[in-house]
Amino acid sequence: MKRSKLVTYLDTYLGLGSFEGLDRSLNGLVVGGVDKEVRKVAFAVDACQATFEKAIAEGADLLIVHHGLYWGTPLPITGSHRTRISTLLKGNLDLYVAHLPLDAHPEVGNNVVMAGTLGLQDIEPFAPYKGTLLGYKGVLKEGRDTKWIAEQLGFENPVVLPFGKDSITTVGIVSGGASSDVYTALADGLDCFITGEVEHQIYHDAQESGITVIGGGHYQTEIFGVQALSEHIRDTFDLEVCFIANPTGL
Repeated sequence: MKRSKLVTYLDTYLGLGSFEGLDRSLNGLVVGGVDKEVRKVAFAVDACQATFEKAIAEGADLLIVHHGLYWGTPLPITGSHRTRISTLLKGNLDLYVAHLPLDAHPEVGNNVVMAGTLGLQDIEPFAPYKGTLLGYKGVLKEGRDTKWIAEQLGFENPVVLPFGKDSITTVGIVSGGASSDVYTALADGLDCFITGEVEHQIYHDAQESGITVIGGGHYQTEIFGVQALSEHIRDTFDLEVCFIANPTGL
């Protein structure tokens, strides 16, 4: 299909317009020349040199990522940034970015997919950010411990602050670097808060307030959205897709 048709669909489906002014990331089609046919789409968490090279080796025409190249500040085309741009252009690989839209999305977002993976019930939006809600919260059908939760989500070396109940039933989720949303979880009376990175500054508040925090890793908590979106695009348009894994361990 034509790239322009796919990009228009993505912009609408992911609701990019709702995040203008909210997201530091430059979202949408970031690198792309004249319109072209797209036959294979690669998906990845990070826009980086290794990801670009793997996507080109896979024969992808378009790469869709969660973490893009630009974060509110223009970059000179020098050093590693020049190498990245050059690789995309020489490899005829276009780049599309969806940051916060792929955290908050109600169907293929990182947080709602994690909620579904845990089998949460009564799932609803959670954790305000600049007037919108990025995360999701819900209730486990039966009480579970942190080991079970981490295994369900594929967290290999999670950071766990085990200061809440041994048997967890109510859970809030915000992927990536969202430690401060633990205060929303506390205000909502949740047993457990799941995020990517756990910052030192929340340790004592979590301990003294009696809530369990699980940090699964920034990367690991944000593979869910791109993988779910890849399946959606494959099934909707019958396009060939692939996921480019490039874990950082962070």
